[in-house]
Amino acid sequence: MSSNELGINIKSTYKFILSELKPKSKIITHFNVIAFIIIAIGAVLIVLRFVKGLGAVTNLSQEYPWGIWIGFDVITGVAFAGGAYSLCFIVYILGDKKYKPIIRVTVLNGFLAYVFYAGALLLDLGKPWNVINPIIGNSFGVSSVMFLVAWHFMLYMLTELVEISPAFAEWLGWRKVRKYLHGLTLGAVILGITLSTLHQSGLGALFLMAKNKIHPLWYSEFIPILFFVSSIFAGLSMVIVEGSISHKVFKNRMSDEVSKSHNSILFGLAKICAVVLYVYLFLKLLLFIHGEHWVHLNSQMGVLWLVEMIGFVALPCVIFTQAFRYRNELWVKIGGIITMLGIILNRLNVSVIAFKWYAADRYFPSWMEIEITLAIIFLEILVLRWIIHRMPILSDSPVWVKNEKH
Repeated sequence: MSSNELGINIKSTYKFILSELKPKSKIITHFNVIAFIIIAIGAVLIVLRFVKGLGAVTNLSQEYPWGIWIGFDVITGVAFAGGAYSLCFIVYILGDKKYKPIIRVTVLNGFLAYVFYAGALLLDLGKPWNVINPIIGNSFGVSSVMFLVAWHFMLYMLTELVEISPAFAEWLGWRKVRKYLHGLTLGAVILGITLSTLHQSGLGALFLMAKNKIHPLWYSEFIPILFFVSSIFAGLSMVIVEGSISHKVFKNRMSDEVSKSHNSILFGLAKICAVVLYVYLFLKLLLFIHGEHWVHLNSQMGVLWLVEMIGFVALPCVIFTQAFRYRNELWVKIGGIITMLGIILNRLNVSVIAFKWYAADRYFPSWMEIEITLAIIFLEILVLRWIIHRMPILSDSPVWVKNEKH
């Protein structure tokens, strides 16, 4: 199909994109200055990492090949991206249209999270050019969990790109392309939900091979299920927190539908988070009792497990429940923040803190690892902001899209 048939004018599109590259707001702001400094330092350190190797910027070793770039950037980050498949399931499969106004921004957040965390994964690979091996089947065990995770990761990024692509087409004024892409949305959603379910649990399955290296309080043959269940309230908590911030930062870009439905959506998400958190708490306690892990509570790791379970699972359960019951918006936001902190703690416990807890020499990330992680996060925020200021993500679609529907 030619560009003329699709209604694409290459020359005018090129000029339009160039015009859109111009800043839409003040360049010199406190946030922009901080972001620029962090990203600039991070860029220098990334170059140093690729020139001199992992040892130049990280505290990784043969004993600890996975550090904060995997434990936080990938494993935790992917959990936070769970809001996309969760809301898509609610809206498109269960048919609850209440959450439809925030579908685009949630899917966009999920897509950007996967793109940038894929970049973080490249940083952690000793030979990053070998990342193509799972795709071409070169010297890679097709029966390995890592092979499945790699394919789930790649395919889910593509499905999220398809899901959000109608917004890109609307921004560029590609009417026929938009109509074609919109027709692919439902199929992409169904495939995306399936892939994300497999991917979230697949990340947990990676740790099934480390039974003797993970503390018994966190190891279980049900880690894949725990990772999947926790990704639901992790992702929705991220939606709560990001949505609350967006409601203030992007207020001028919000459509009336998004703005008016904000509180209703928050309380609905609080209810869902509370239910799933109770399910997760029940599963964790069941595994604890079944595994007879009482003896482990009388240790530093036992105290850490209790802090995680009481402070970051049971407490937000109560907060979300009360917030929904009394329609308290502030408590919903507090519950979301605490839940996010709990997911960070849980994923780091499994992948870093409780990993080889018995070793004399423990891994601790270098300042350069933390700096690069911050640079990736700030870059993602800037890209997200750039897109929202230009594309119909939180704002209404163009008039011609509404006319087509009628």
